[in-house]
Amino acid sequence: MEIYKKPLTAAEIKAKARELGADLVGIADGAKLDTSHITQLDGDRAIVLAKRLNDGVARIRRWDDRHKYYNDELALTHLEETSLELVYWLEDCGYPAVIVPPTHVDPSQYQDRPKEHLAPMLSLPHAAVEAGMGTLGLNLQLLTPEYGPRIILTAVLCSVPVECDQPMKDALCLGPTCGRCLKTCPGDAVLEWDRDWAKCDPHRSPHGFAQLTEHLDRIIEANDAATRKQMLRSETSFNLWQSILRGSGVITGCRRCADVCPVGADYEQMLASAHQEIPENTPAKERRLSAMTGAVPEKHRRFIGVLKQI
Repeated sequence: MEIYKKPLTAAEIKAKARELGADLVGIADGAKLDTSHITQLDGDRAIVLAKRLNDGVARIRRWDDRHKYYNDELALTHLEETSLELVYWLEDCGYPAVIVPPTHVDPSQYQDRPKEHLAPMLSLPHAAVEAGMGTLGLNLQLLTPEYGPRIILTAVLCSVPVECDQPMKDALCLGPTCGRCLKTCPGDAVLEWDRDWAKCDPHRSPHGFAQLTEHLDRIIEANDAATRKQMLRSETSFNLWQSILRGSGVITGCRRCADVCPVGADYEQMLASAHQEIPENTPAKERRLSAMTGAVPEKHRRFIGVLKQI
């Protein structure tokens, strides 16, 4: 028997997502994202949802502040609940759907190297660009007109036959003429239209799997029982335990590049007064920035857009 499918429009799906708690929503063509490795049946459309991160913790300058980790984890939890409710609604309308969270990686790709960067199964920043929600910045983070990079993303895959959004043509990022993300980065991970993930990962997931395995290695290799006991009871162990409990510091972490980014309607009103100065900036960072040409690589042009002439 053929499953009943209620006729839906893109506008109805977006309105429902906002009703459920999403701040931004766009719809991308699944074929342009190649979602077949996730689902071969229900990936014709990628409904990309965004939840804004609260500005109160974005005003805290320390990159490793646990209040920031916790608040961001709560925002992600809220967005996960929103995406789940949207899936149930779509399926009530007759369209099977699959959630793709921002932290989902393929465990079969893990090669016993905890520090190795594993890309997510679907790049949500690129999906959001395809969904017309924004453009990528100098370090390839998503920028939106409303909130700059201060958002968390998730996606719902569903073969619902509705119109797709189109990517923005003009870049939101000012590139090296701004460079605030590079100046503030505690790991010095920002490259020109790229990111050094080996330097970024210990900051964006400071209590993640790599840090857990390193800590356990140090405990195992300690010379005596008293030292091992002290390490088990240390602040490091406590932070790792607390992060496992809630995900704070594992799925959330450093976002200094997002905090200081001037893109977004929220920045001048809520954040500019807290981030006029960038204490992490150095002469070496200034030299790296001044050496950049601003030229966008061909492979990124669709996602970064046309830069403004200054």
